[in-house]
Amino acid sequence: MNIQPLEFEQPILELEQKLNDLKRRLSERNIDLTSEVGQMQKKIEATRREIYTNLTAWQRVQIARHTARPFFLDYIQQAFTDFVELKGDRLFGDDASMPCGLARIGGIRCAVIGQQKGRDVKENLLRNFGSPHPEGYRKALRVMRIAEKFGFPVVTLIDTPGAYPGVGAEERHIAEAIAVNIREMMVLRTPVVAVVIGEGGSGGALGIGVADRVLMLENAYYSVISPEGCAAILWKHRKHAPEAAEALKLDAAGLLEMGLIDGIVPEPLGGAHRDPTVAAANLQTAVLAALRDILEIPVEKLLAQRYDKFRKMGVFQE
Repeated sequence: MNIQPLEFEQPILELEQKLNDLKRRLSERNIDLTSEVGQMQKKIEATRREIYTNLTAWQRVQIARHTARPFFLDYIQQAFTDFVELKGDRLFGDDASMPCGLARIGGIRCAVIGQQKGRDVKENLLRNFGSPHPEGYRKALRVMRIAEKFGFPVVTLIDTPGAYPGVGAEERHIAEAIAVNIREMMVLRTPVVAVVIGEGGSGGALGIGVADRVLMLENAYYSVISPEGCAAILWKHRKHAPEAAEALKLDAAGLLEMGLIDGIVPEPLGGAHRDPTVAAANLQTAVLAALRDILEIPVEKLLAQRYDKFRKMGVFQE
């Protein structure tokens, strides 16, 4: 896959082009430039490390939205086995933007639910750009109840800019579908692990985000509103999205510091799209560790801990 560079990655791209020119001259003129090539490679590596270890919140948002980034079904192929998709909410229809099913991860049987984007126009239309309809959330809840019935843990992979805000979704009660999921997940009598793998936008993410352990990939974001939406409200212009991203504390490090998530899943240098295999292995390791941490907890104690976890969020003054 041809990975399109982001704006802040241009210094790396320019150095890589110079390196390619150097190698071409080496082959054309039969000149020994081994030392120069080595120095250039070291410079590229140092520049790459300098950029990626000092990313701003807005730059992480850009990485989270990268079209080459692994999506839900990519992780299903690499981190899970024996996936069987379950379709339909038994009320209206199926929502392709919210694939759900049964699978195994590290030998543990589980229900797995996620949001799926597309990489081209045709796939994005099929997946509704990763913005689920009400039937997507109702299908997810149906699968969660199957997991509860058979004693399977639930794993959710969150990657959505937000639930679909169209007229049809409103007519079919999108807000009610999300609210019911939040309520029912809070009392679901089986362990739940949620991982934000890309975008975690507003109620669209919360609809499958109530969990005993909430994890985030290193370059994902999780926010009540998009940086552009926040900028349009507070600064009256979307160009202030970088400032909004910093103010929202939407990156994994900021959310972990505030106690809103439970852990950060490391990504390969440059983002998960640079090495999807390593990213999937890291996700599998993190999910298995979280599951093993909670699978042995008695259900009543698990529910009490889940309630306390979310009840403590926020700062209040009276």
